[in-house]
Amino acid sequence: MNRKSRSALFARLKKRLPHPTSELKYHSDFELLVAVMLSAQATDASVNQATARLFQKANTPEGIAKLGVRGLKPYIKSIGLFNSKAKNIVATARLLLRDHGGKVPDSRQALQALPGVGRKTANVVLNAAFGYPTIAVDTHIFRVANRTGLAPGKTPLAVEMKLLEAVPNAYKQHAHHWLILHGRYTCLARRPKCGQCAINDLCDYPDKTNDAA
Repeated sequence: MNRKSRSALFARLKKRLPHPTSELKYHSDFELLVAVMLSAQATDASVNQATARLFQKANTPEGIAKLGVRGLKPYIKSIGLFNSKAKNIVATARLLLRDHGGKVPDSRQALQALPGVGRKTANVVLNAAFGYPTIAVDTHIFRVANRTGLAPGKTPLAVEMKLLEAVPNAYKQHAHHWLILHGRYTCLARRPKCGQCAINDLCDYPDKTNDAA
């Protein structure tokens, strides 16, 4: 995909959704961090259901640390891998209190030093909480980047690096949300809705459908 097509792609996604946001529900940097940690191999809807109850009980590093692993598990048991996630979240809360004054750090290095926080989670937090033009490549973005020809790559990291080069600077801040939402609701894995796709004519996918439903 050439530069002109890439600019047109994001211009159309922006026109359709001028102010994209995460579908995770949160009210602080720490709530965002916890929600993103829980979202691995889980839907945003299931995470929102769990955190609605959890954050009423504990929504700060102090609260989560006091709750402890045993106390946290009942709130997130509906989420996949909840045992390991509970351990990581509590350990992260304690490290935030010990090393960061109870605040979520705004550097990749510090974030990825937290238990259970990988590159994708760090990218989401850096983008949504601190406004950095990072792009967190999940399964949706990986699919869209490869299928459209926007930024093909064999690994999430390869796709991320190509996206950082390919996305025009004017669109980098919100590129993550535009691409993930496009993959979640239009460019579906099994049967993409090419018939209602705003970037259909720019996409290199050879097996386009006529599905507009």
